[in-house]
Amino acid sequence: EMCYQKCMKNSLKEQETVARKYQALSDCLTERGQRLWAAAEALSYGHGGIFLVSQATNLARSTIHRGIKEIQDENTSKRKGIRKSGGGRKKVSVEQEKLIDALDALVEPTARGDPESPLRWTCKSTRNLADELKRQGYKISYRTTAGLLHELEYSLQSNKKTLEGTSHVDRNAQFGYINDSVIKLQKTGQPTISVDAKKKENIGNYKNNGQELCKKGKPVEVKGHDFIDKRLGKVTPYGIYDIGKNTGWVSVGISADTAEFAVNSIRTWWYAMGTHSYANIKELLITADCGGSNGYRVRLWKYELQRLSDETGFSIHVR
Repeated sequence: EMCYQKCMKNSLKEQETVARKYQALSDCLTERGQRLWAAAEALSYGHGGIFLVSQATNLARSTIHRGIKEIQDENTSKRKGIRKSGGGRKKVSVEQEKLIDALDALVEPTARGDPESPLRWTCKSTRNLADELKRQGYKISYRTTAGLLHELEYSLQSNKKTLEGTSHVDRNAQFGYINDSVIKLQKTGQPTISVDAKKKENIGNYKNNGQELCKKGKPVEVKGHDFIDKRLGKVTPYGIYDIGKNTGWVSVGISADTAEFAVNSIRTWWYAMGTHSYANIKELLITADCGGSNGYRVRLWKYELQRLSDETGFSIHVR
C-alpha cells in the first residue's frame, strides 16, 4: 500500500511538471506544434506516458497517438505547414465560383457587365460592393471584398488626362509655324513672350493645398469655408514668360480677367523688365491660347494691343 501511494505521489509530481511545461509553451505553439510536443513528452516517459501527458495537458489521447505517428513517419515529419495540403476553410471565391465575375462586373460595368448596373453611378466602396453582392445572393464581407479587389489588381486611382481626341490635320503644321516664328525673331534679338491668366484666388486667410512645418498640434488656422470675402474680393494672376531670356513676370489684378487687364500686364512687363533686356525693338511676338481675355475673337484684346503698339512704336504679332 505504501508503494502504491509513493507511485501515485510521483505520478502527480510528473503531471504537475508536464502541466507547467505545457502552460509555458502552449501560447507559442501551433496546433501541430502542441501535438508533436505532447507526443515527444509521452515518448520520453515510456509506458504510461500517453496517459500522463493527456491528464496534464487535457489533450485527447488520440491526438497524442497521432503526434507519435507523425514523429515516427519520416515523410510526415518533413512536411511543412500546420495542416495537410488542401486543409482548412476554403476561400469564398472557391466556394462561390461566380463571385469573382460578379465583383468584376460591378467594378467595370461598361467593359465586363451591365452598363445599367446599380453601382454604375454610385461610390464603389468595398462596403457598397459587398452589400450589392449580398443582394445577389453571395456571402461576403467588405474586408473579403477588399482582398479580392487586391487579387484582381484593382486600386484606388484618379483620372489621368491622356486622351487627346481627334487631332486636326494641320496641328503639327500650326505648332511648327509658331516655333519657326519664335526662332526667327529670337535670332534678330526681338522679344518673344508667352502669356496666360492663372487660376483666380480668393483674398484672405483661406485653406491652400500643401504642407509646412509647424509645432505639433498647432497648424495654421484658416477659414472653415471658402466663401468669397465681398470686401476683399478675388485676385487674377496674369503671367508673362520671356521665352528667350527664360524670365517671368506676374501681375496680380483685383479686377476681372479682361482683355484690358491682360494688355496692361504686358505693358507693365515691358516697362519694368522688357526695356532693360532689349534695345532697338521693332517687333514683339506673343504666344497665347485662344480663350479668355486673350481670345482671338475678343475685339477688346485686339484694340488694346493696337494701343500698346502705337504707344511703344513696335509691331506686335500674336500666335
